[in-house]
Amino acid sequence: MERHEIQRLGHQGDGIAAGPVFVPLTLPGELVEGTRDGSRLTDVRIVTPSPDRVAPPCRHFKSCGGCLLQHASDVFVSDWKLGVVRTALEAQGLVADFRPVHTSPASSRRRAGISARRTKKGAIAGFHGRASGTIVEIPDCRLIHPDLKPALAVAERLAILGGSRKGELSVLATRTLNGLDIAVAGGKPLDGPLRMALAQEAEASRLARLSWEDEVIATRLPPTQRMGRAEVSPPPGAFLQATADGEAALLSAVQEILGDAPRVIDLFAGCGTFALPLAERAEVHAVEGSAAMLGALDKGWRGAQGLKRVTTEARDLFRNPVIAADLHRYDAAVIDPPRAGAETQVAELAQSGICDIAFVSCNPVTFARDARVLVDAGWQLDWVQVVDQFRWSSHVELVARLTAPHM
Repeated sequence: MERHEIQRLGHQGDGIAAGPVFVPLTLPGELVEGTRDGSRLTDVRIVTPSPDRVAPPCRHFKSCGGCLLQHASDVFVSDWKLGVVRTALEAQGLVADFRPVHTSPASSRRRAGISARRTKKGAIAGFHGRASGTIVEIPDCRLIHPDLKPALAVAERLAILGGSRKGELSVLATRTLNGLDIAVAGGKPLDGPLRMALAQEAEASRLARLSWEDEVIATRLPPTQRMGRAEVSPPPGAFLQATADGEAALLSAVQEILGDAPRVIDLFAGCGTFALPLAERAEVHAVEGSAAMLGALDKGWRGAQGLKRVTTEARDLFRNPVIAADLHRYDAAVIDPPRAGAETQVAELAQSGICDIAFVSCNPVTFARDARVLVDAGWQLDWVQVVDQFRWSSHVELVARLTAPHM
C-alpha cells in the first residue's frame, strides 16, 4: 500500500498526487492510500477526508460512471469549474471579471445517452459503470429528469427487439413537449419484421418519435422543444442544451450582451436556441452547417407569432467562415461553436464592424484560444459567466461578453 496526498483535481475530475498519480473520487488535501497500478491508485482508502467531502446524493454513484463529483460539495464543484476557466484564460494571458456560477438543479437533464444490451433473461439498460464497459442499472438516478426515466424500460425493450447479444445499443433519449424522442444506434439492420415491431413499440410506449440508425420509424407526435415563442422539432440526435434551466441561463446572458442590437448574426445556430428568442427584438441571420437543423429552425420561426425576420444559411463555418466584409451588415453576433472552437470564424469576427459578441463555449481551452485572437485585435473581454448544466461532471460551459475596439 502507498500513501499519497491529493494536490489537485484533473480536468476529468480525478484527484492527482505527486508523480503524477491519479486517484479517482478524491479531493485536494486528502490523504489516501491504495495499491499502485501504473499511474493510478486502486483499492483506495481515504485516510484524512477533505472538509469539502459530502455523502453522494445518489445511491448509484459508487458503481455508475454517469457522475464524477457527487462526493464534493456544491460550493467546491462551482469553485473548481470556475478555476478551470480562469486557468484556461491565464494560459493565454487573459483576465476577466467572473459572474457567480449558475448550476442547474438535480434531476433536470432532459437528454441522456442510455446503453442497453440483451441478456439471457431479457435486457439491461443504464449508464456505463465507472471506468468499465459494464452497464449499471440506474432506476433512482439523480441526474436525469423524472420524465426521462421511462426511457430506461423502453431501451430494454428495444434491445430485446433489435439488439445483439454481442453488441450494445446506444439509445439517445430526449424529453420533449410531446413525450420521449428516442434515437437508436448500434442495432440490427432494419427489415420488414423489425420495422413493424419498432413501430408497435413506439405506439405502445407513446413515444413522440422513434429513429433507428438515423431513419425515422414512427412519429406519433412532433418531438417539439420550445425556443422563445417558437416550437421546434429538431431532427433526430440534433444538438440540444442539456437542461432547460441551463439553456435559460445562457440565453439570459446572451440577451443581456446583445441588448437592443437591431441586426444579429447567430453563428453555429443549431435549431434556433438563441436565434428564435433573439428574433423577438432583432432581425436574425442564422448560420449553421446542418441543413436539417436549419430547416427545423425555419419551420419553427414560420409557425410562431410576433417574431422579426429570421433568415438561414447552411454553411460550413470551419472551411467557409462568414468574412469580415459580410459581417459589417450586423450590429452584434452570438457564436456557439462545438468543442473544437471557431478559430477561422473568430479571425473574421476580429476584423469586423460588429459591436458586441456573445461567445458561448463548452470548452474553456478553445474559448481562451479564440478570445486571445479577439483581444489581440483590440476587443475587450468584459466578463465571463460559467453555467454548470452538466451537474456533477467535469464538463464546463460558459458565456462571455466581448466588446469591439471601436466602441
